[in-house]
Amino acid sequence: MNRPAHIVRIAEDDDAPTASTPNDRYFNRELSWLGFNRRVLEEACNPAHPLLERLRFLSISGSNLDEFFMVRVAGLKGQQTQDVDRRSADGLTAGQQLSAIIVEADALMASQQAVWGDLRLLLDEAGLFVLRRDAIDDEADAWLETHFRDQIFPILTPQALDPAHPFPFIMNGGLSVIFDLVRKSDDEPIRELIMIPSTATRF
Repeated sequence: MNRPAHIVRIAEDDDAPTASTPNDRYFNRELSWLGFNRRVLEEACNPAHPLLERLRFLSISGSNLDEFFMVRVAGLKGQQTQDVDRRSADGLTAGQQLSAIIVEADALMASQQAVWGDLRLLLDEAGLFVLRRDAIDDEADAWLETHFRDQIFPILTPQALDPAHPFPFIMNGGLSVIFDLVRKSDDEPIRELIMIPSTATRF
């Protein structure tokens, strides 16, 4: 019994699948993390959440970004400084990742500031005020001055920033303030740093 012949088509070179690159197959880990943090920030924009919950999401996105720079960005900077020839899964060098991170992080921080501006207006409407110095009345100003003089000023230690003094160690997450001053004795410009002790409460 004769069976019908089957025609088998041989694939030509043009039919071969195009070779993919790592960039086609993988998402960059660092940029994906920034995308996740943007989704956290989007929760702060959700009017379905209570106001203080939205403020908490904004705070989380800020602390997440701080940790991202302390850990992830610091690691990439270390690779770049030590000329480590290591690429990410999607084929980017440390320098390329840092450049992309700066663009995304700048946009994220701008969004955080915009969200804070919106939430601040809603806080005002709810009777919770975050005031600038020029908006404080005389009574509150007098209280703040007394509180600073009695509770905060005694625990502050200014440190000069000049060639004669090594730059002080600043702890991760620490709060510091730098002042550009003019010395009265000779009108010489000087720079001082004050590290705010962790024992000083923010609010």
